[in-house]
Amino acid sequence: MGLHRPITIGRIDYANVWPIFHYAEQMLPGDRFIIDKRVPSALNGAMKRGEVDITAMSSFAYAEHADDYLLLPDLSVSAKGRVNSILLFMKEPLERVLQGTIALTATSATSINLLKIIMSLHYGANPSYVTMEPDLDSMLQHADGALLIGDPAIQASWQDRGLTVIDLGELWQRWTGYGMTFALFAVRRETAAERPQEVAAVLRALSESKRKSLKDRGPLIDQACRQLGGESGYWDRYFQELSYDFGSEEQAGLKLYFDYAQQLRLLRHEVRMQFFIENTAIRVNE
Repeated sequence: MGLHRPITIGRIDYANVWPIFHYAEQMLPGDRFIIDKRVPSALNGAMKRGEVDITAMSSFAYAEHADDYLLLPDLSVSAKGRVNSILLFMKEPLERVLQGTIALTATSATSINLLKIIMSLHYGANPSYVTMEPDLDSMLQHADGALLIGDPAIQASWQDRGLTVIDLGELWQRWTGYGMTFALFAVRRETAAERPQEVAAVLRALSESKRKSLKDRGPLIDQACRQLGGESGYWDRYFQELSYDFGSEEQAGLKLYFDYAQQLRLLRHEVRMQFFIENTAIRVNE
């Protein structure tokens, strides 16, 4: 790692992270920090390869390599119930889908494994899965149901196709009583060790952006209407129903998800969540 190159920060290219990044980029000068926008699966791989230093990343991908990363405290993309952008679209009744085929988006590990956990442990089902690009029409040509996430899921949900739609955040909450954390913010351990002041600057910028964005959602709502379409009332509710904290409630829900994933052997090991703090000490949640 070159000590003098800019820090590269991964930004998920979906509206669900906008509050945490909307003002942050103005606070992080371009000669010291680079923002890299990609879908979650691409950022997960880039983080693993060392192409980005700090990133918003799928919770499941963090868990797979948790020993290599530290979490930035009190930042996440979570939902206490309905998430509105992690959706299972079904052209057949649920009973048939449980025994049929589900097309999975190629863009996120967390949502794919959440669906598998729900199918196996909640419904006692074992459908077949096929991974495809996130195009709903094509997916439903090859499967009974289709999992979409992020902006494509939102835009598909606005169309009246006669499909049944299940919100996985809402279903998880009804089943477990917990909210679900879909994305976390992590830093590579070597970056935290070699450049703690710059990591702290990123943490402060992201935290301040979250605070300002949630205090006044108007700029985010206006941007979403311009860029993605839809009505302002939808986007106001969308940003309200997401949670960007990562306190004890969010951590408890995510731990249950990790435990279930380990039970199904989707994860091979127990996950200990370790956090970056500004004095470079490490806090461990046992």
